[in-house]
Amino acid sequence: MFQGLRRMTCLGGDRESSHEDMLHREPVVLNVYDLVTTNDYTIALGVGFFHSGVQLYGREYGFGGHEFPISGIFEIEPCNAQEELGEHFRYRESILLGYTHFSCADVSRIVDQLGQKFPGNSYHLTSKNCNHFSNCLAHLVCGHKIPGWVNRLAYLITCVPFLERCVVTRPPHYPHYRRFHESQQR
Repeated sequence: MFQGLRRMTCLGGDRESSHEDMLHREPVVLNVYDLVTTNDYTIALGVGFFHSGVQLYGREYGFGGHEFPISGIFEIEPCNAQEELGEHFRYRESILLGYTHFSCADVSRIVDQLGQKFPGNSYHLTSKNCNHFSNCLAHLVCGHKIPGWVNRLAYLITCVPFLERCVVTRPPHYPHYRRFHESQQR
């Protein structure tokens, strides 16, 4: 799936890198949102219901569910999920995960390839959610993972089969997805 990554510039690919290219480092930022107000109390325990997206080159990439077997990855203006996705996405914080030498075009190719691994109809609240996507993208572009607390509750629920059966697994509604997908088709 990621065969093309070996040829990309930051991995010593086909193009000769200039000294200027080697100096460029783009910050990789994780934007975290509260999905419920009880997070204000449960965060002290290291758990909560969170949404996350990875910010690179002035865009924030996230993953959401829909009924189609095509990419569930979307992009929004950074730290603006409440405005673009809905009022229950309350911005909590931004966390610098590291830096990448990937160009903006390289990041776009990576996100496109990840769309095959993260189709909208594969979304699952505990086993394949937005935080799993953010972790995967961050690891690919800068070699770092997201903090454990961001997705800890989903992990803990999977450890207790009774709880997992009780959790509603229908994906949250991401109204922005259709607009993003339509713009990608042009």
